[in-house]
Amino acid sequence: MPSSAASFVSPADPRAVLLVIDVQNDFMPGGRLPVADGDAVVPLINRLGARFAHVVLTQDWHPADHASFASQHAGRQRFEQIALPYGAQTLWPDHCVQDSAGAALHPDLALPQARLLIRKGCHRDVDSYSAFVEADRRTTTGLAGYLRERGVDTVYLAGLALDFCVAWSALDACAAGFATAVIDDACRAIDLDGSRERAWRDMTAAGVRRLQLRDLAVA
Repeated sequence: MPSSAASFVSPADPRAVLLVIDVQNDFMPGGRLPVADGDAVVPLINRLGARFAHVVLTQDWHPADHASFASQHAGRQRFEQIALPYGAQTLWPDHCVQDSAGAALHPDLALPQARLLIRKGCHRDVDSYSAFVEADRRTTTGLAGYLRERGVDTVYLAGLALDFCVAWSALDACAAGFATAVIDDACRAIDLDGSRERAWRDMTAAGVRRLQLRDLAVA
């Protein structure tokens, strides 16, 4: 597989995939973990997706007693950090609970060519921001193998939230050897204590390209 510095193939090339991260109701304004302006990405991603022959979606899919929920830790507050066996964990409001309306993909998301839906965060004791590797950094989702078997070598990412699930997925795509780009204006961030800037600093250092929709001729 090429490194993140390899030449990118165009969106229409079968070696490229658009990885759409967590465009779910709970991350929309009015949801349980709203990302500011999160609903604005939906029409942008629809237009972007029309450029790609190959699309993969991800979906947070937590059990109701997930370890990342502040409600599961007596005396702890939302957005506080604690140590779990696999490392530091931000405590979140209950969100994207399996089979709930909040966990559903946004109803206006229109990507009929999507071939795969990756559900993550399914294990009660381990969070999973990344589409590739869970937070224990050992448990894989199988996405890297799926993409390799289909000849994909370039991953473009869009969705929510840029500074958590998008960034972790992009970093893991790079680590797995894929040429990787994040379409910045097709994402929105939580920006928790400067997390958006930190995410871009980490992604840039790893070799992730920062693109805009115009770079892909998406109006």
